[in-house]
Amino acid sequence: MMKFISLGSGSSGNSYYLSTGSTSILIDAGVALRTMVRQFRELGIDADSLDAVFITHDHADHIKSVGNLANDYGRTVYATRPVHEGINRNYCVSSKLTPDHTQYVEKGVTVTIGDMNITPFPVPHDSSDCVGYRIEAHGLTFCLITDVGKVTPEIEAEVERANYLVLEANHDEDMLSMGPYPGYLKARIRSGKGHLSNKEAAHLLCEKATPRLSHVWLCHLSEENNHPELARKTVETILRGYGIVPGVDFQLDILKRKQASEVYELSPN
Repeated sequence: MMKFISLGSGSSGNSYYLSTGSTSILIDAGVALRTMVRQFRELGIDADSLDAVFITHDHADHIKSVGNLANDYGRTVYATRPVHEGINRNYCVSSKLTPDHTQYVEKGVTVTIGDMNITPFPVPHDSSDCVGYRIEAHGLTFCLITDVGKVTPEIEAEVERANYLVLEANHDEDMLSMGPYPGYLKARIRSGKGHLSNKEAAHLLCEKATPRLSHVWLCHLSEENNHPELARKTVETILRGYGIVPGVDFQLDILKRKQASEVYELSPN
């Protein structure tokens, strides 16, 4: 069995915890370290038990605590070389990573940490580089795909593999169009290196979800251009149009922007 917790999911900070009991990792470290440590304490998790930190990309809401986490707790940070270079350039990372805490990953190459096999894969986004992660352990496959400019064949293949899936549903297209963002920012979000909309996430699930998929969490919802119930309703409506019934074919949940989720216990199908 694996445990999954979202510590925060959105532009204020993203961080996700996975544990098999013997191995524990963090994907992204965009939540303030003090908040993260408090969340761990409230959840009965020892922050010293983390075995590694994996980073998707080098935007501030995914990395702002990574230096402090690595240096204060002596944890190795895994990311692609361009992402590591971006981390060390980023003004928001006040405590820079040392070589001792730096480990490079390559897309498509699996890293084994304890009883987890972690494989990065390419995700289009306007950062120095961006990856999603597939985590395999004890017969189950967990996949995290966030900050997605557009759906690619690699992303489709990962959705087809997944038993458990964290997928970006960043914005409602109408809210973005009518909202207060300046034109250049709206264009950036809609671009092939921006973010995935509710409808795009729904259609990806309709086309690529398989019977092995047990649970989907929608992540990285925009505070200005989306709403949790709107995201849920949009995705559920499109799924039902394809004959897929959330709660029957797979569970569907929305991850909170600024609060930890419940502890989800994942088991093989």
